Amino acid sequence: MPEWIGRDAALARLGVRAQTLYAYVSRGQVDMQPDPADPRRSLYRTEDIEGLRTRRGRSRRVSAVAASTMAWGEPSLETAISTVHHARLLYRGQDAITLAGQATCETVAALLWDDTGPVGFPGPMQGANDPFSALAMLIPASYPALGRGIDKLQADGAEAIGYLAQALGAASDLSLLHHRLARGWGLDSSYDEPIRMALVLIADHDLNASTFAVRVAASTGASIPACLLAGLATLSGPRHGGAANAAMVLLHDARESGVTRALTRHLATGQKLPGFGHPLYPMGDPRAAALLAALPPDALTRQLWQDAAEQTGVKPNIDFALAALASTGAFPPDAPFRLFALGRSLGWVAHAVEQVTAGSLIRPRGIYRGRLPAD
Repeated sequence: MPEWIGRDAALARLGVRAQTLYAYVSRGQVDMQPDPADPRRSLYRTEDIEGLRTRRGRSRRVSAVAASTMAWGEPSLETAISTVHHARLLYRGQDAITLAGQATCETVAALLWDDTGPVGFPGPMQGANDPFSALAMLIPASYPALGRGIDKLQADGAEAIGYLAQALGAASDLSLLHHRLARGWGLDSSYDEPIRMALVLIADHDLNASTFAVRVAASTGASIPACLLAGLATLSGPRHGGAANAAMVLLHDARESGVTRALTRHLATGQKLPGFGHPLYPMGDPRAAALLAALPPDALTRQLWQDAAEQTGVKPNIDFALAALASTGAFPPDAPFRLFALGRSLGWVAHAVEQVTAGSLIRPRGIYRGRLPAD
């Protein structure tokens, strides 16, 4: 799919007159640029056209509009933390792909938390062996989030991430988080950089499912560790953080039986190919492209994503890239989930604090389809 299309193609996809298309441009809903081949003509951003077409196809009843916000619909909560703008992931206005070139978890946390001071994640001398227990053990002794200063909430978040990191296998010391994780997993120093990049790229991603769960918990005044536990529980689902593990299965299948046979088997199920495609990135997930480019060359991995893209028309997403990273060495079997959980926890803390300071309870209404009493 081209990133830019001509006027006639845009009108055909939207099913509107030219005046309506121009109105969308004037309102900032569709981005436009001159055609390099003919400056008298204009090109229109495909992503914007497709987004408009999807939204216009929905019923515009109030209840339908409200329901549509829950499934890749219109923005429903204000945030200054991150967004996807014209297929670019931004952390407080800074390009996440650029940040991934050299930023650490510590510097990205300071950015996402809007914190001017240095951020560290001290690990406990002795903690739980699994991430759910690590966060749960902090909750009984934690203060509720309401009425407390932002610095106190961020300190709670740093402590919770320290506990989470150690439960995910990071070494317990005061070095940078990606060093601790590589060392705790018994990997040599060559893995430090791709692990650092992966954690930065996964740190936040608009109002994804786990981040929304964190904000719901935070809106009730729950403690920061409790908010992170809500996010971690949501992340554990196969449609979210578990998607990278499904991509690992696909990679393993390709190594065992060959790329063509593995793709044939997975496509025959009729299910979406794990690790490919993303609704916010119709031209391809830039996080995946950045991470895959930083990994050692691997002929089978490259053939898998190229053949899959050719057969399905979609490119790898960050789940596939995390699986590809984990397949390059002696990583833990669930390394993609661990990377996802640790990296995303940076954003969870930012969203929890932002929601607490907003001071509102997130409480949507349900559309009741059950029985009613007879009059």
